Amino acid sequence: MTDTAPALRPGALLARTRQELAAALDGDTAPRAVVMTMGALHDGHFDLVAEAARRVGPGGTVVVTIFVNPLQFAAGEDLEAYPRTLAADVDGLVRVLSGGPGRPRVGRLVVFAPAPQAVYPDGEPGVRLDAGPMATVLEGAVRPTHFAGVLQVVLTLMHLIGPRWAVFGRKDAQQLAIVSAMVRDLAVPVEVVPVDIRREPDGLAMSSRNSYLSPEQRARALALSRALEAGRAAAAAGADAAGVRRAAAELLDAAPGVEVDYVAVVDPLTFVERAGAGLGLPGADGVAAAGEVLLAVAARVGPTRLIDNALIDLG
Repeated sequence: MTDTAPALRPGALLARTRQELAAALDGDTAPRAVVMTMGALHDGHFDLVAEAARRVGPGGTVVVTIFVNPLQFAAGEDLEAYPRTLAADVDGLVRVLSGGPGRPRVGRLVVFAPAPQAVYPDGEPGVRLDAGPMATVLEGAVRPTHFAGVLQVVLTLMHLIGPRWAVFGRKDAQQLAIVSAMVRDLAVPVEVVPVDIRREPDGLAMSSRNSYLSPEQRARALALSRALEAGRAAAAAGADAAGVRRAAAELLDAAPGVEVDYVAVVDPLTFVERAGAGLGLPGADGVAAAGEVLLAVAARVGPTRLIDNALIDLG
């Protein structure tokens, strides 16, 4: 047993080092789930935590990691500006897992909020993960090193925490697909659990980066969710994947103050192109007429880059 005790907060154990995390989990044989975040938590994150609590049950352990991972930020991205609100995040987690009306209760909540040197004790890792072809398209084309950095920290945290379940949101759909592929291909003994996107009442997908938007920019950002609705409506009217993409792209291209990065219709598990749009994705010569597809969009509103997606059934 390690001799370093984790710092205590009411309702939670707060660990800042590998030794403190090990002390918090030493001897714990209860069912365990992890939710990995970069902090600045909102209701979308809390949905993941609630799902983790449901998985482990009232006697289980939920581990929430709060770590702004430098390996998944490229030069010029918002690493230093990314919001860091640890005290408020822990308070929110304790509140969500309080066991009050409509809220789950767990045996223990452990919050792991390390500094970079705790995760990468030797500095830049000497052994790196290759995220594969799926990481070269869409988000990977815009942020070429992003998914390799994501997998590096996700696998490291899985080894440190040893969860039975790892809960991820569908908002980062490409991340979800790549992490699921890593777990499958490397035989990582954990079940990846997806959770649906939480939206604001007006349809905007919840994101920590929404805090960067001015009121005018936030109103313009609704074009992303409206584009998804246009694609969904096209599918309901009988459109194939190409028609779904066209409907979403037309709405997004016409939106004022929105700079479109991409509109794509892909297989949700492999990110193979399904709309024959010639976007440079694998399989771009085929058009899907039936089955479930993922309509994914990305755009800049002011200086803020936003992503959104929707699963659509092509009946």
